[in-house]
Amino acid sequence: MILIVFSSRNETLYFAQALKNQGAVFQIVNTPKEAGQACGISVKCPEGVLPLAKNILSSRPFRSFVGIYRFLQNGCRVSLERLF
Repeated sequence: MILIVFSSRNETLYFAQALKNQGAVFQIVNTPKEAGQACGISVKCPEGVLPLAKNILSSRPFRSFVGIYRFLQNGCRVSLERLF
């Protein structure tokens, strides 16, 4: 799974709507503290959505984009690996 993080709630929801319009599978989740400062919610989706996510990010001016992370969870532990 990947986590797409923004520092703006509005841009997170706008990005999620863009994914929805393309038929992508995703969830809006609470942003883990490991992602640093963010708006509190992020978009979580399968790694197969990564090319579409990058395309959406490059086609619109998302000023609050923080990063794309690989979301790893082992029991109660959450770790993030920055991909983009």
